[in-house]
Amino acid sequence: MSGSRHRFGRVRASRLVALLLELQRRGGATAPELAERLEVSVRTIYRDVSALQAAGVPLWTEPGARGGIRLVEGWRTDLDGLTGDEAMALALAGAPAAADDLGLGAVLLVAETKVHAVLPPELRARAERVRDRFHLDAPGWFHRPEDTAVLGPLADAVWASRRVQVDYERSDRTVQRTLDPLGLVLKAGTWYLVARHRGDLRTYRVGRMRRLDVLEDTFSRPEGFDLAEHWATSMGEFERSLWRYRCRLRLSPRALRLLPHAVDPVAGQAAVDAAGPADAEGWREVELETESEEVAAGQLIGLGAGVEVLAPVGLRRRLAEEGAAIAARNDG
Repeated sequence: MSGSRHRFGRVRASRLVALLLELQRRGGATAPELAERLEVSVRTIYRDVSALQAAGVPLWTEPGARGGIRLVEGWRTDLDGLTGDEAMALALAGAPAAADDLGLGAVLLVAETKVHAVLPPELRARAERVRDRFHLDAPGWFHRPEDTAVLGPLADAVWASRRVQVDYERSDRTVQRTLDPLGLVLKAGTWYLVARHRGDLRTYRVGRMRRLDVLEDTFSRPEGFDLAEHWATSMGEFERSLWRYRCRLRLSPRALRLLPHAVDPVAGQAAVDAAGPADAEGWREVELETESEEVAAGQLIGLGAGVEVLAPVGLRRRLAEEGAAIAARNDG
């Protein structure tokens, strides 16, 4: 409970600073405007205003349609510099949903406001134009938000190099694991943990963690470990592991150009780079790796009459049947 009170107090303190700096930057604003900006209720704004006034901040409120909340003219706080939490949140500024997931949404607003306050006027105007015109929405369409209740404590454990014990839900059963959490990765709106388990580096989906205990034990990070580099390497290995089905094709010049766009770009480009010499008609043979016969048929049908399957026979037959069905459906 004390940890929850500490986290709540830290969030409220960050919100009060955000409110103060927002008023200082804008000169004044209505309670609904501030509530929308800080993502809280209007009642919370008025409570925060009262708290700032009690702390000696010269705020005044003016009723009416043109009224609002303002600082006494000429008064400015000498608050500056970024705290550790604010610097960490600023690193996530391109993905505000990630900052919210980690409990750093209000901290991010404080950090952004501090940086905005010290920018020269011309850069401040440019920053505002960028914010008005560009927005990053990382999750893909139809993405369902996952349960990230353990994400805050997990991030603290990553930061403090503390071991964790988790109940992890696999496809067949739930297992218990003791992990050295090395880093968190947000990919397409889904959080993953890169962790060490019994000396091996593995990846776990945070949304499948059903229970998390942060242990007192600490650990030493692997020497030279680079999270971004490890993630790129492991993702490449994962993608290659999916390519278990190999087929041999004969492609027209146009189909050869389109191949990396019709199939996985990496697999398609590898096939193009290793293509055989052109025959008398300009067609070339390639070997393509995909996940399965079904996937290959679905992808290659997009190349139309520019693809001929040489092997295996099953894929050639399936593509012929698909083509005949399309022709029959569209005949006449």
